[in-house]
Amino acid sequence: MKYRLKKHSGRLKGQVKLESSKSESNRALIVNALSGNNGSLTHLAKARDTETMQALLASSSQELDVKDAGTTMRFLTAYLAVRGSGQIITGTDRMKKRPIGPLVDSLRKIGANIEYVGEEGFPPMKITRLTKQLSDRISIPGNISSQYISALMMIAPCLPKGLEIELTTEVYSRPYIELTQNIMQQFGVESKFEDDRISISAQQYIGTDHSIEGDWSGASYWYSFLALADTSSLLELASVRPSSPQGDRVISEIMTHFGIKSHFESGKVLLQKSDSQKKTIDLDFKNCPDLAQTIMAAAAVSGVTLHMTGLESLKIKETDRILAMRTELSKLGATLDEMDSKWVLSPSEQLPASIEVDTYDDHRMAMAFAPLSQLMEVIIDDPAVVNKSYPGFWEEVKKLGVEVEEI
Repeated sequence: MKYRLKKHSGRLKGQVKLESSKSESNRALIVNALSGNNGSLTHLAKARDTETMQALLASSSQELDVKDAGTTMRFLTAYLAVRGSGQIITGTDRMKKRPIGPLVDSLRKIGANIEYVGEEGFPPMKITRLTKQLSDRISIPGNISSQYISALMMIAPCLPKGLEIELTTEVYSRPYIELTQNIMQQFGVESKFEDDRISISAQQYIGTDHSIEGDWSGASYWYSFLALADTSSLLELASVRPSSPQGDRVISEIMTHFGIKSHFESGKVLLQKSDSQKKTIDLDFKNCPDLAQTIMAAAAVSGVTLHMTGLESLKIKETDRILAMRTELSKLGATLDEMDSKWVLSPSEQLPASIEVDTYDDHRMAMAFAPLSQLMEVIIDDPAVVNKSYPGFWEEVKKLGVEVEEI
């Protein structure tokens, strides 16, 4: 199945419904489970990844299939290290190619019993809870995946000796680590994150009521829609706040370069389009890699040159997102070049009338390119990939006056 997207109204105007944060939901589910499920979680994300996490935490099966959910794989691997009973955790063929060695090595050093069922360093694994803590100090790179670090943090208070985590490199995606800290604190656990060390003593999680905020990653697509829309356009996004612990809240700052102003009111943000737009932008995606595809797609059709750093982790996501973006951007006449861990996006000089986008089984590819429908016909292959994080996305697109036709 494919969707053809066409703009059929002048300006964008209306309220957009965001999904709840998948990142926050998945952390809250793990922490609540470690508290004995004594808390009440409301407004959980309807994303497939979150539903998978819920189902597997409640499952009595000896084989747990995370499908394509990377966060679920990493968080459950650590969870089973303190709660497991010999379960095998597996996933899709792509998941079996996504590395998990640094997390497993750390868990083994602590005392967990983890065996690779297939290829060394990759899922699936058989995991049995630790019976004796062998170490309360581990070292792990900070520039590979913050999910490894968050996974270790969440189980740390359940370890008899607690845990000290030394980050051996520059820390990427720091806001996601701080989000984990924030949720742990709400469930009664204190931690320290100073310089390159995270220290968490043995403590008890306390069940509490927790409501999940709207997803700032999902908000980024609507910022992009507005950036490519007519100047008089105006959108309202509900259930987000400027003081959010989500790292992707920086989209409100990044999009000022594209002429988008954010006006925060109680529980919502109003987005307004202006004519002011920069022609060259320097961006570091180290702390917000999930925004990169959206910004690149918008820049490619806006005459904006991007100088970027912090994209390394994109190569080990749902797909190799660097390769995927390079391929799809070339259909617009834009280029993405890498030199010494720096990337330059040169925008299209002449836009095509239509583009067909391969989504590579990656939800963010579909949603990053959908806003281009404000400027051209866009055909999205496999549009159902958005169910991974934003199942209501296409309905919201239709509400804004974009024709969405199944072909």
